[in-house]
Amino acid sequence: MKNTSNLNCKISCTIIAVILLFGMPFNMVYAQNTKNLSDYLKNLPFQMPEMTIPVFPDRSVNIREFGAVGDGQFLNTEVFAKAIEACTKQGGGKVIVPPGIWLTGPIVLQSNINLHLEKGALILLSRNHKDFPIIHVPSSKNFMVTTPIFGANLENVAVTGEGIIDGSGDTWRQVKKAKTTEAQWKDLVASGGVISSDGSMYWPTREAMEGEEYLKKLRSLNKPLTETDYEPARDFLRPNLVQFQKCKNVLLDGPTFQNSPKFVLYPSQCENVVIRNIKVLNEWWAQNGDGIDISACKNVLIYNCMVNAGDDGICMKSSRGQATDTVPNLQNIVISDCVVYHAHGGFVIGSNTDGGMRNISVNNCNFISTDVGLRFKSSRGRGGVVENIYVSNIFMKGIATQAILFDTYYESTSETNSRQFEVNEKTPRFRKFYISNIFCSGAAQAVKITGLPEMPIQDIELKDAVIEADKGFTSLEAKNIRLTNVNIIPASGVVYELKNSADFVLRNLACPKNTELFMMLDGKSTSNIQLIGTDVTWAKKAIEFGNDVDHSALIKR
Repeated sequence: MKNTSNLNCKISCTIIAVILLFGMPFNMVYAQNTKNLSDYLKNLPFQMPEMTIPVFPDRSVNIREFGAVGDGQFLNTEVFAKAIEACTKQGGGKVIVPPGIWLTGPIVLQSNINLHLEKGALILLSRNHKDFPIIHVPSSKNFMVTTPIFGANLENVAVTGEGIIDGSGDTWRQVKKAKTTEAQWKDLVASGGVISSDGSMYWPTREAMEGEEYLKKLRSLNKPLTETDYEPARDFLRPNLVQFQKCKNVLLDGPTFQNSPKFVLYPSQCENVVIRNIKVLNEWWAQNGDGIDISACKNVLIYNCMVNAGDDGICMKSSRGQATDTVPNLQNIVISDCVVYHAHGGFVIGSNTDGGMRNISVNNCNFISTDVGLRFKSSRGRGGVVENIYVSNIFMKGIATQAILFDTYYESTSETNSRQFEVNEKTPRFRKFYISNIFCSGAAQAVKITGLPEMPIQDIELKDAVIEADKGFTSLEAKNIRLTNVNIIPASGVVYELKNSADFVLRNLACPKNTELFMMLDGKSTSNIQLIGTDVTWAKKAIEFGNDVDHSALIKR
């Protein structure tokens, strides 16, 4: 009883500290951040290569010099192109966007260019989708709509300043009726567009609604296609707002990025990327409206950012490409001092992980009202090795589903997941996750771990955590899980429910008062569950065994 009392005292003090932290306005925390880039790269749990900020020549051009008009009516696409080209010919520098509303089509960046938005500057992407040409995707048979802010194969490139970039995404995105209020839905319908036959989805145009089916038929023709063939599907081919492809030395510092057609920020196959002091704003109902997606990149630092997204908040993706089990496509990622509000997940890995991931550190972040707090997802055919993931000092409030979720049969059916498959290079492997100092005030469930029969989720450590939720901890197909100094406080029901789980070490766990059932063990493969230094006398019933579990599966010390 003494150990439990001391633990509960520590927990109470921590909860008070967390509440005080949640009460501090974001702009106050934001303003007090005085850390430098080098501070974020110290004392990491893995070897992080040295990172630098891109350096640009001390010269600048102003888009007004090239005929730009900031009245929100004049289309400045050619002006931006001329200003960037002129600055590039001089050897690079800063392209200044002064205060005004700068309506434009796509902006294509170049090496050694810093697109700098002064305070008061609003780059407004055109609502006329024909201003965004359909182009061929290199090394593929597909076509895409030109990304509004784009750079490929560049070195030393930045978007900085205190201005705003608005992607006019509401003209592109579909909206689920279930995600809107009655008044919002009424306004959407009145604005034009079309409604799906079942009445559940609003589409801005009929072309957008019918685009997916059109593309299926088009691609089934098995003939060479052109931009003209893709024209009827333009509205369906929503672009990301800002995309860098195969670039080195990328900096995003200061601006607000909002209202994206799809993902907001999407660096892909880039190296040495710094994203700091930015705001990402997509409506919470924005379909596929991810905030910051890092795809197959190396050496990335994200700090002091605020995200509100319609899908995943800060997300890691990695498709196979040139990856091997020893050299993953995504590695050396540091995320710190960020706040994520509405999003499908605060910090997310997946769902495509087949390119492999290694060496990710996430520290000192708030997740407020996200669907999931820490969300790690993949599935058969989309998986690879994900390891050496370090998450610490995460403070969450009002999580709609799980505070922590591991799921390697994401979007699969229960029929296929109930049987064992052959392990191959695209079998998801989640292992070596180290999670500590996690606090959550309110969630539907504390922790859910669901692996595959042929590849359990394994080598997960959770320590020093307090999670208050409606439901407790569940695991299915999990192995070598270690919990230390963890207090899970469910509103009702069992605290720990372990099924087909093996080699668990559960040390110094707290048993909340009036617990109905502390632990349920089930499944034929459940074995070697070690419960150490844990007082369960508060529970009405301590342990319950399923019919398939031998009582020797539990070892109490």
